Amino acid sequence: MPFVTRLIAVLALCCLALPASAQDKVRILLDWFVNPDHAALVIAKQRGLFGKQGLDVELIAPADPNAPPKLVAAGQADYALSYQPTLQMLAAEGLPLVRVGVLVAQPLNSLVALEDSPVKTIADFKGRKIGFSVSGFEEAVLGAMLESAGLTLKDVTLVNVNFALTTALMSRQVDGVIGAFRNFELNDLELNKAKGRMWLVEKHGVPAYDELVILAKRETVDAARTKKLLAALAEATTWLTANPTEAWASFSKYGKDLDNDLNRMAWKDTVPLLAPDPAALDRARYATFAEFLVKRGLIRQAPPLDSYLREIK
Repeated sequence: MPFVTRLIAVLALCCLALPASAQDKVRILLDWFVNPDHAALVIAKQRGLFGKQGLDVELIAPADPNAPPKLVAAGQADYALSYQPTLQMLAAEGLPLVRVGVLVAQPLNSLVALEDSPVKTIADFKGRKIGFSVSGFEEAVLGAMLESAGLTLKDVTLVNVNFALTTALMSRQVDGVIGAFRNFELNDLELNKAKGRMWLVEKHGVPAYDELVILAKRETVDAARTKKLLAALAEATTWLTANPTEAWASFSKYGKDLDNDLNRMAWKDTVPLLAPDPAALDRARYATFAEFLVKRGLIRQAPPLDSYLREIK
C-alpha cells in the first residue's frame, strides 16, 4: 500500500476514534408548569432542533414561580422565562437581567365575567367584587381598565382568590376576575359548562406588552449560544404553526399530565399567539410600558432600556 494511501487510512481511523463533540448544556427555568405557552420550547426539544444547533436543553418547572428570574440573576441557570412587566420591575430594582428573546409577544391577561351575569360592560363592575391573584401589577392593570370606563379601584371590592379564578367565578364569590389568560380561563369555564365575557387589557387603557420573554444574566449572557437557541425556537414555531395537529400530538407526549381537555383546547388558542420571530424586539413598546409602570406607582423611575434589553442578531 502506497504511503499516502496508508496515511489517509490512518487519519480516517483516528477521526472515527475521536468522541463526538459534546453539546452545550443549557438550563432553562420555566415560569410555571409546562403548558401550551411553552409550545416552541417543547417542540424544539421533541424534534431535535436544539440538538441540531449543538444545544442540550433542559426545561425545568419551578417550585416557586417567582424564583426563576432571581436564580438566573444569581447565576444558578442560563435562562429563565418571565413576563415583560416583571422584567421591568426587577430591572428597576437593580437585578442584572436582560431580555434576549420572546415566546408570546402580546398580552394574555384579561378581565373576565360570566356571560350570564349582570356585568355586560366594564362600567357594570361598579359596586361589585373582582378577584385577583397577584397584588400590585394586577391591581394597576385593573385600575387602568376601570378608568377607561369612568371608574376607579375605589368603585370595586378586590378579593384575593389565590389563582382559583374559574372557581371564584363559578361559585359567584366574585363578579369578575383580573389576570385571566385569554387562552385558558374561557376554555376552563367552557369545560365547566359556563361561558365567559372577556375584556382584553390592551383594548382598555393598558399599553401592549410582551407576555412571555426569555431572560439571561446581563454580565454573562452568551450571544452566540442565545442566537442558536432562538434559531431553534424560530424553526419550531414555524413548524408547529403549519402543523398544529401533529405538533399537539408531539407536545402532549412530553409529560404525563399534558394530554387533557384543557390543554387541548388551550393549544388551539395559543398557537396563533406565539411570536413567529423569537429574536424580535420592539424597544418603543418597552419604553411606553415603563412609563405606565411609573405612572401606576409600580416603579419609581424607568431604568435605561439598554440596561435590560439585548437584541440578538
